[in-house]
Amino acid sequence: MRRARFRRTRRAGAVTLASALTLTALAACGTSSSDDDGDNGSGNSAKADPAAPLDPKTKVSISIDCMPPAAKAAELRQWNEDVKEFNKKYPNVTINGRSTPGQCLEPPRFTAMLKAKSQPDVFYTYFTDLPQVLDNDGAQDITAYVNDKSVPLLKDIDPDVLSSLKKDGKLYGLPTSNYRMGLLINRKLFEEAGLDPDTPPATWEEVRTTAKKIADLGGGVAGFGEYSAANTGGWHFTAQMYSLGGDVVDASGKKAAFNDATGKQVAENLHAMRWDDDSMGKTQLLKWGDLQKQIATDKLGMFLAAPDDVTYMVQQLGAKYENFGMGPIPGGENTLAGGNNYMIKQGISADKVKASIAWLNFKFTTVGKGQYDWKRSKADALPVGLPQPNLWLNGSKTKDDAARQEFATMPVENFKAFTDNPVPGKAEPPKAQEIYKVLDNVMSGILTNKDADIDKLLSTAESQVNKVLATQ
Repeated sequence: MRRARFRRTRRAGAVTLASALTLTALAACGTSSSDDDGDNGSGNSAKADPAAPLDPKTKVSISIDCMPPAAKAAELRQWNEDVKEFNKKYPNVTINGRSTPGQCLEPPRFTAMLKAKSQPDVFYTYFTDLPQVLDNDGAQDITAYVNDKSVPLLKDIDPDVLSSLKKDGKLYGLPTSNYRMGLLINRKLFEEAGLDPDTPPATWEEVRTTAKKIADLGGGVAGFGEYSAANTGGWHFTAQMYSLGGDVVDASGKKAAFNDATGKQVAENLHAMRWDDDSMGKTQLLKWGDLQKQIATDKLGMFLAAPDDVTYMVQQLGAKYENFGMGPIPGGENTLAGGNNYMIKQGISADKVKASIAWLNFKFTTVGKGQYDWKRSKADALPVGLPQPNLWLNGSKTKDDAARQEFATMPVENFKAFTDNPVPGKAEPPKAQEIYKVLDNVMSGILTNKDADIDKLLSTAESQVNKVLATQ
């Protein structure tokens, strides 16, 4: 999900301007870089070969946002360690890290930043941001700069991930993380219901049967949970459509595609679990964060999620890693995929572009370094062992998977069903947030009204989504 989800860096909703300024000031004390955002280029940019990596002798300063705030002490310490290590090879590159929660947390500020052209040299984005960024002439075409010399593991990066950064064959950034949605389960409740937590349900029929068995435990336990508010209901309706081979927008991108047999199947199955089986709990109109609290307190058996939800539940809600497991999304035709990137501001010098790519490569796309230094993460009491983010294919994946296993801080076997049964990822639809807002009404109608007219809900939503798509 692009905005309403707020689940990667922009996770937790609105942050006040005062808080944002406070965090920025605090984090700035922790960065090893200066505040000078001037070009400081070598003066040879116009003559430089874009395909050649940055000359270590080049003196240049780059600004980059979404540096970890002071509140994330371990992550900020690692950032500063990486700047120091990076400067061993590039001693004349100054990394001006900015902790900017307003941009990283609040969608309106991100949009305002693009319109004002006030983004830093290297700015954080989601997979779904590229159209908005290009509409505002915000990102540099870096195709000529990115190759197996500037990004040595380029051929091992999942092409589906890189495609989120491409338009008309041109590349506009580098990825930092990715996810594919699966079925997150509470292993304790599975065992109490006499179910095998190592074999999560693989079809929606199995989900329904399993949910009923878990709900029959009583004590206010729900077997399966779903969102239906704050755009998250529409997001998950989309995920369920994908899982059955359906879509919410047709191939032209101009017409709704969910008012069909697949859409009706999704809606009728949820309605049956909610009202016939009473396996989804009585509290509805839930949004991101609500289901996490339920499953973390052993009140929910299953819901659709990405692997990093587990980290949130452990670090923020006091849950235990061993209590959770994960399987592929039921249905298994496709799953909703997403993630994060960094893009590079249009119009900066060639030396700045090269320095930016060199930093992003070191920090985010090198096995065993930066964010993939799992030995360091374990020593810093950060989570190791989740199956994602995992950008890798081929030998890089083998090497990275082995390191995750060696330094794991959680039982990685709990995710075996998910990792052993990969489902093709499918990107979010165009105008995703506006479409999700409309589809929230379908989800809330199904889950709050026993007498809901499913055909009417889908037909009304179809008409509304077609109007949204007509404004593109």
